[in-house]
This record gives sequence, structure tokens and C-alpha cells, in this order.
Amino acid sequence: MYLDQSGLAGGGDAVARPAARPTVGPVCPFAVERPASIQRWEQLTFLHWPFEPEVVRRRLPPELTVDTFDGRAWVSLVPFAMRVATGRGWSLPWMSTFPETNVRTYVVDRRGRRGVWFFSLDAARLPAVLMARGGFRLPYLWSAMRVVRTGEGWSGPRRTLGRDGIDRDEIGRDEIGRDEILYRTRRRWPGPRGASSRVRVRIGAAYQAGELSPLDHFLTARWRLYSSTGSSHRTVPACHEPWPLHRADPVELDDGLLRAAGFTPPVVEPLMHYSPGVQVRIGRPERYL
Repeated sequence: MYLDQSGLAGGGDAVARPAARPTVGPVCPFAVERPASIQRWEQLTFLHWPFEPEVVRRRLPPELTVDTFDGRAWVSLVPFAMRVATGRGWSLPWMSTFPETNVRTYVVDRRGRRGVWFFSLDAARLPAVLMARGGFRLPYLWSAMRVVRTGEGWSGPRRTLGRDGIDRDEIGRDEIGRDEILYRTRRRWPGPRGASSRVRVRIGAAYQAGELSPLDHFLTARWRLYSSTGSSHRTVPACHEPWPLHRADPVELDDGLLRAAGFTPPVVEPLMHYSPGVQVRIGRPERYL
């Protein structure tokens, strides 16, 4: 047994699911009546690693507290396909559909509200990156990205959205098996240029009612995000139906984006979930201080 940068014992076993009382529920506790944006997060995989809280806390602004489950902090890599529209449902030219991958952790503000803090958000559409960096003060980065899915998860014919796009029912070039999904990311701007990840996942059976643990909800059911730049401290509500979650297993994993964010994952398989997606109502930014 040894301790790695996470501060946890390493050894190659899968992450255990400790029993605990629920701290986060699967149902959004509020409504976003007048959304600034309506988004669909599709073909999404969560990969979660445990860390000692201090390892994560020192990377957060002092206004936020690291959220823990049974004494552990968690950092997640989340690749998916994004579809964006305005609050009235209008598509946005050059930025309505694109892959995205984020590195995130879980936080609590001074009012006791739980949410997500992003260390990085890689996206394949430069206009979307520039808008999010300027309007929401989020650490978006422009990257070359691709999502390839096989099996029953897509409906309709194959669709390709350019070299940075999303392929439906394509197998040969990337040699992935049935009921698998592959995400590829290579960072372009602003850096560190060349940071990359490659995640290949085998999708399993859907979770049935009552099968999800409190830890599963803690890691997936989050209803707001936070950003902090200088004197600007903002939170944005994000409301959606409960996640339809599936079991998932890693086939191939290069976690370079996690390392680019300053984290060396513990030597255990990540806890994983897959979801075909949800529609999300994004509220308007508000100050949380």
C-alpha cells in the first residue's frame, strides 16, 4: 500500500461505495422560470476520483468550501455532447452543437448551497468558448474534440459535425466495440496547449428505481455552478429532470485533462456513470457574496 498525490491509499482496486445519509437529492429543488439558455447534455460519462479534502481545497477560492462525502472530496472528468439554444429555444449559429469535457469538483457556498466548481471546460466551438469566458467568467478552453458512439444509444442515420464533431454509429476508424462510446480531446487555446484526454467506455444496464446510492446522487445531482474572478463571484442555477443513469466500465483511459488541472488521480479505477442525457434550463448569473 502507498499514498499518492490524492492522499489516498493506492493499489488498483475499484473505488468503494460507502454507505451514508443522502446529502443531495436527485430532484432539482427549484424551478428556472425564465432561462437564459436551454441546453441538452447528451451522451455523457461521469468519471469520479476521491481525494483528500485539502488537496482540493487549496485550489478553490476562499469563498467556497469543498463538499465531501464520508470525509472524501471528489474530482470528476465529464465528457459529453452539448446542444445549446437561447432561453426562447432559438439555435445559435456556429455554437449550437459541440463536444465538451469538464474537470470539476463539488462545493458549498456560505449560504449552504451545494454546486459545482470547474477547474477547466474544454469545448470544440471557439465562439462558445469566448462567450462563456466573457459572459460567465468560466475557464473555458478551445479544443479539438470528437465523440464516437456505437450501439443502441443513437437513433437515426450517422451524423458527422466536421472534424471536431459528433459521429453516430461509426465503428471502423476508431475500432470501438458495440455499446461503447469514445471521447477524444486535444487542447488548442489558451493552454496548456496539447493537453489531451482519451476516454473509451463500455455502457452497461440502466439503474432502476432504488438502485442508486447516496454517493451516486452526491456526484451527479448538482443544481448550480460557481465562478470567481477578482471581485466577481457568481453562481448560475441549472435545473433538469433526474439523470437517467447507466452503469459504465472503462475500456481505455488517458486522464491528461485531470493532470493539466493539477491533479494526479489515485491508482484506482474511477467510479463511473453514463447517461443518454437531459434537457437543462440554465438561469441567469447572480452574485453569491
